[in-house]
Amino acid sequence: MMLQDKFGREIDYLRLAVIDRCNLRCTYCMPADGLNWLSKNELMSNEEMLRICRIFTEMGVSKIRITGGEPFLRKGFMPFLNELTQLNGLKNIAITTNGLNTLKNIQELKNLGIKSINLSLDSLDRERFFQITRRDELSKVIDTLDQLIENQFEVKINTVVMDGVNTVDIYPLVELTKNKPVSVRFIEEMPFNDGTHEISLKWNADHIIKHIKSAYPMLDKIENERNSTAMNFNIPGYQGNIGIIAAYTRNFCGSCNRLRLTSVGELRTCLYQSKGINLRDLMRQGNSDQEIKEFIELALIHKPKDGWEAEKQYFSMDETHQSMASIGG
Repeated sequence: MMLQDKFGREIDYLRLAVIDRCNLRCTYCMPADGLNWLSKNELMSNEEMLRICRIFTEMGVSKIRITGGEPFLRKGFMPFLNELTQLNGLKNIAITTNGLNTLKNIQELKNLGIKSINLSLDSLDRERFFQITRRDELSKVIDTLDQLIENQFEVKINTVVMDGVNTVDIYPLVELTKNKPVSVRFIEEMPFNDGTHEISLKWNADHIIKHIKSAYPMLDKIENERNSTAMNFNIPGYQGNIGIIAAYTRNFCGSCNRLRLTSVGELRTCLYQSKGINLRDLMRQGNSDQEIKEFIELALIHKPKDGWEAEKQYFSMDETHQSMASIGG
């Protein structure tokens, strides 16, 4: 069985948020005081998450990315991962983390066969890191990065580019790829910051590419992976590569193969969609696996063509921007 939306796009990738909590307070994601965190009962249980993931794999999903909040803050997260790796049909489990609680779990992650880690890192400068995250924790993230590389994980660094904040970090982050086999992905800032500040459109994907090319004229575009959200480049002689993700200008929507599930079980067929079917509630109401599959198929019928179409629906409901921690990073 293979999931398809009404545009014929095959859906084989689920982003699962396991928690809303985070131990950083990044300015582009949430207010300084954090959010009103969900109670344990509001979150899906490990059993509910495993059931939903099994349903999705039976429907053709072969890759699941674990997000948050910060996934490693969830109690029982590693046992959950252990069970998740045993699902039939699941070929790829990836994790997006801020790196603060990851280090102690690296060996177990390796033993479970997890190979892909996305590490959020918006600055290599201690003061700017603190300015962005409101926490003085850069050294922990760098230690995690080094150990992930040492243990041969496929590491992607996610950097949100913010005008007047961290654009000076672009070149140092590019230089990381010279001697480290990492992919540094520069991401356009998105409006999911709980309404705490306006975003600048100056540093869009095209501007970021031009800025990098001005210092690295040998920047060479490489072939994108299937359904990739990034435009990928490398610099001759460098071990790693560079990606540019047009998260706000959204030039990759046409090949979208993703669904996302929030930590409360709400199925979003697009990042810019405001509401979705709550699969947690369907499970707690006693619906069978087959009935839940039918609800998922119904949701896919309404998957928008792209993020712009979804955003029109979003604003028509007169809702303020949510935090990325609530949506699932």
